Amino acid sequence: MSVILNIDTAIDIAHVSIAKDGEIIASASNIEQKDHGGFLQPAIQTLLKNASINISEIDAVGISAGPGSYTGLRVGMASAKGLCYALNKPLIAIGTLEIMAFAAILETNIGLSNTPIRFCPMIDARRMEVFTALYDQNLQIEIAPCAIVLNEDSFANRLLKNRILFFGNGSTKWKGILRHDNAVFTEAFNNALAMSKLAHQKFELGDFANLAYFEPIYLKEFFQG
Repeated sequence: MSVILNIDTAIDIAHVSIAKDGEIIASASNIEQKDHGGFLQPAIQTLLKNASINISEIDAVGISAGPGSYTGLRVGMASAKGLCYALNKPLIAIGTLEIMAFAAILETNIGLSNTPIRFCPMIDARRMEVFTALYDQNLQIEIAPCAIVLNEDSFANRLLKNRILFFGNGSTKWKGILRHDNAVFTEAFNNALAMSKLAHQKFELGDFANLAYFEPIYLKEFFQG
């Protein structure tokens, strides 16, 4: 059994949760992106109390590793590493775009077409730039995480053969310029649940980050959310 504290402060909505074997038993969120730092530690303490779990009883700390807000990533990573050092627990790092894509896979049922479906999370990186990636139904990467400037031809070849689900806070501006029958836009999914399941999978595999050297995945030098 795994008891994992999961921290996600990478994007506009922050999530903190405690999960047993990938199932959330306590969670909290914050929609004020500039206050993720102030939200994080009190939320962790409250969740542990509500779940009747001592901090020493957790088996690992999961962190949403980016890309996303530079400040949010630093806040989350510093807290996660600090807890891991203090408690001598492993750090589980999961890409933010991977979490978003898995959340979509878990919650979406678009079985209305024979066209293959792909999942494209997008995180706003200002102007027409987004952090994005492309995954298939099995969470296999087809386009690795990257920062791109969107234009009318973005994903054109992929849209010819696949139905693509676009989502995340960066997809709104994309929706305004894209017109294609194979493009589907939707709202955000339950990233906290997806993260808890991915963290448990990594825990079972012993897939831990190097606590001393692991850094957030920025993809570019600076994005202040």
